[in-house]
Amino acid sequence: MTEKVLHHRGNYLVRRLRLEPGEATPWHRDPFHRVSVILSGEVLAIEYRDGGEAQRVQVSAGQADWDEPTNRAHRAVNVGGQAYEEITIFFLDRPDAVPQPEAELA
Repeated sequence: MTEKVLHHRGNYLVRRLRLEPGEATPWHRDPFHRVSVILSGEVLAIEYRDGGEAQRVQVSAGQADWDEPTNRAHRAVNVGGQAYEEITIFFLDRPDAVPQPEAELA
């Protein structure tokens, strides 16, 4: 997994994330609103740390989504055959906030 902050000013942070096939994000929470724009990819599995059923999410280049905050610990796994890449704009509540804090072990 590679991620790079492209811009951070005040309460706004822009990040680029790339997952190769089989790679996953760390377990995390999403406490802030955000907009994600998909650059490449096919399908992600969203896995939940609480053991809930994973969701398969079809994605395609150019797709843009508004995402609501959630405190449910989860991770995204690239289960497709090509690299998944996105740019996400986070709307933070303060300039020093962590956009996707790691989820603590249950």
